Amino acid sequence: PSSDCVVAEQLCLSDSTCNATYRTLENCALAKTRLLSLDHDSRVRCLNAELDLGNSSLLNCKCHRRMKRQEHCLRIFWTIHSSMTDAENHCESPLPSTVEHWKTDYNKLAALVSGKICNKLAGDVTNPCLKATHVCNLSKKCFRLRTDYASICTKGAGSEDVCDRRKCHRGLRNFFEKVPEDFTKRILFCPCQDEFCGERRRKTIVPDCSFQYNTKPNCLWLLDSCLEDHICKSRLADFQQNCQPVDMSPDGCSLHNHAACLQAYMGMIGTPMTPNYISNSSVEVSLWCTCENSGNQKEKCDHILGMFESNKCL
Repeated sequence: PSSDCVVAEQLCLSDSTCNATYRTLENCALAKTRLLSLDHDSRVRCLNAELDLGNSSLLNCKCHRRMKRQEHCLRIFWTIHSSMTDAENHCESPLPSTVEHWKTDYNKLAALVSGKICNKLAGDVTNPCLKATHVCNLSKKCFRLRTDYASICTKGAGSEDVCDRRKCHRGLRNFFEKVPEDFTKRILFCPCQDEFCGERRRKTIVPDCSFQYNTKPNCLWLLDSCLEDHICKSRLADFQQNCQPVDMSPDGCSLHNHAACLQAYMGMIGTPMTPNYISNSSVEVSLWCTCENSGNQKEKCDHILGMFESNKCL
């Protein structure tokens, strides 16, 4: 198994040569985070430092989902790979795929969304999303963490105050990371056939705070906000890797693993690039952003938006 980046960092810091190389990379990553332009010699020094870690356990380390000190681990990962953080040139995801147990569940989920067994699931309840909420409420942990993020994300709603989006996102991440996926998948992917059900499903992510702004920002601004955040940057790389659409593929997905794509999609919730359903009557999702006024970066902007809006794999 891939080594833990936190453990790998400790091993590196105990070796004088590796320690010096790592400190150089920390300065490189810091300069990039602060958008400081490096001269030619500095860029060469940064690239050489990355190459010098070739024999270090740091180079291939990973950060596992739901691990403690995840943010610290991801900071280490992006310090090592500081030269490869652009959207078009993203490196391998720092989060190894662990979705074997999803495969059977995914087939059931696909059937639910297509409506094949919707009536069996619903029983006497006409709103499957309402039923999913009731199921969550039966679990103390699910109920507590769902209540936590809902209360944070609805503060300031309907007033002049702006909600605390950062805290709202943290609450959402806590819910989707700490609650068993049997509960979170039911709530996020519940099948809907009417507006009331669709509205409840869309409100799961509390769009007024976590998803929407007063005016739609440019998608490139959302991307920049994401790349400045270790968690979002990591999950975007994971999403790009696992939800890579390919027109020539029978199912439209390069890895042929829709379960991994769905898990990566869930990982984007609670980040600056939080996606959501775009209406109450469809399963189409998008980011809350626009590509108007993108100038000569219109193609790049369309690509970012298209990863969610027209992604056959997703």
